[in-house]
Amino acid sequence: MTKQDLLYEGKAKKVWTTDDANQVIVEYKDDATAFDGTKKGTITGKGEINCAVSTILFQYLESYQVKTHFIQRLSAREMLTKKVEIIGIEAVMRNVATGSLVKRLAFPEAQVLEYPVYETYLKNDALGDPLINEHHAYALHLAKPEELRAIFRLTGKINAILRSFFDRRGMTLVDFKLEFGRFQGEIILADEISPDTCRIWDQKSNKKLDKDRFRFDLGGVEKAYQEVYERVTAR
Repeated sequence: MTKQDLLYEGKAKKVWTTDDANQVIVEYKDDATAFDGTKKGTITGKGEINCAVSTILFQYLESYQVKTHFIQRLSAREMLTKKVEIIGIEAVMRNVATGSLVKRLAFPEAQVLEYPVYETYLKNDALGDPLINEHHAYALHLAKPEELRAIFRLTGKINAILRSFFDRRGMTLVDFKLEFGRFQGEIILADEISPDTCRIWDQKSNKKLDKDRFRFDLGGVEKAYQEVYERVTAR
């Protein structure tokens, strides 16, 4: 497999073409952003940890018949993936009230939600990734009804699988963001699953082990990411 041209560079990753038109190489960066890119910085070692954690979680989900774009890890910070057409929607599942859910709807901070809350957001930094519903998605020609239903079902299944996975390792999966893409007529999971895209708390102390430590200047960012890696890799 030969890395060729830079196809895309985002806030956290670079995507390179290969000699196979259906496959790309995703390179994870140490760059960190928050608040729709208005806050920027670097988290040393983040790229390698996020690549490793995403690899483990993609493989784990595949074992439960959740199709993903993952093919194989190539190096410390690179993975080979299927080349998908990303759908411009962020699917969010919330198990514990925090962040924007508390601000918008006045839930008590850290309240465990009896029923997980599913939300969709427009993937658009310039607009601040606004909350949208399925009718907005139809009007914007982002996805068809059957595709949105598939994303909803997959997000719910992934939530059930990963909540149990993290629970067994002494962590709470508070909430997370997923992205999906089209590949050969199917909707499959894409992007990454890492402390960048998940809120993860220690079960006993509620200590934050994710990018909120960077967002809110809590300190110990690298240590928190490393702790997630060590717990995820524990058997």
